[in-house]
Amino acid sequence: MIRQRFVLDTSALTDSQTRELEGGTLCVAMGGILDIIAEARLHLGISCYIPFPSVYNEMRDFAKNNGCDEETLAKIDTWLVKKTPDRYEVKIPSKIFYDYVDFMRGRINKGMDVAEEAIWEAATECLFRTTKARTRQEIEPEIERNVIGEVISKFRDKYRNALRYGILDSAPDIDVLLLAKELDAAVVASDIGIQKWAEQLGLRFVNAKSFPAMIKEYLKRTKPEKLASMV
Repeated sequence: MIRQRFVLDTSALTDSQTRELEGGTLCVAMGGILDIIAEARLHLGISCYIPFPSVYNEMRDFAKNNGCDEETLAKIDTWLVKKTPDRYEVKIPSKIFYDYVDFMRGRINKGMDVAEEAIWEAATECLFRTTKARTRQEIEPEIERNVIGEVISKFRDKYRNALRYGILDSAPDIDVLLLAKELDAAVVASDIGIQKWAEQLGLRFVNAKSFPAMIKEYLKRTKPEKLASMV
């Protein structure tokens, strides 16, 4: 078997669907996946990398904030190879960044359209309700409570979805792609934005949900007696 490399996003260990498949709490699922990674490294020579310090810190903080013990943190330190991506030497085609800027501009414009729709909705409701009050002071609390609050809440959800879905919106996301490009490795994540741009860069992408089962299948074909204790 050709030696394989994977670069993990934080979602590779924290994805909710992966947790359901592995069973147990977040910490139990994280520990189980890290155990599988350990077996794969020892017996198949498969290496799983995480960008340092961005994804490494994010992953450890996530584990700590969810009450994971020191054993889980030790597994992160032991079985995941920490490496800082070479941000100066990794070559990315200019067309990728051109498309990304164009994509972002379209998303921003879409967000503006959502904002305008919310503003118009609020303004229309205000006009309809003005006749119910005798003074401006009576109008404002009613509008703020019954109209603006609800509209703004909906607006925030729509705006968040319009701008963030499918977008690289953090340094760790970019580091995952850069490191995978540098190492010619597969990307493991559940983030749709990372998946989209991994495909743009010609990188192999593995969904976080299917990653543990894939590694187990590798192990089963090479050493079935070891897998029996893990399933």
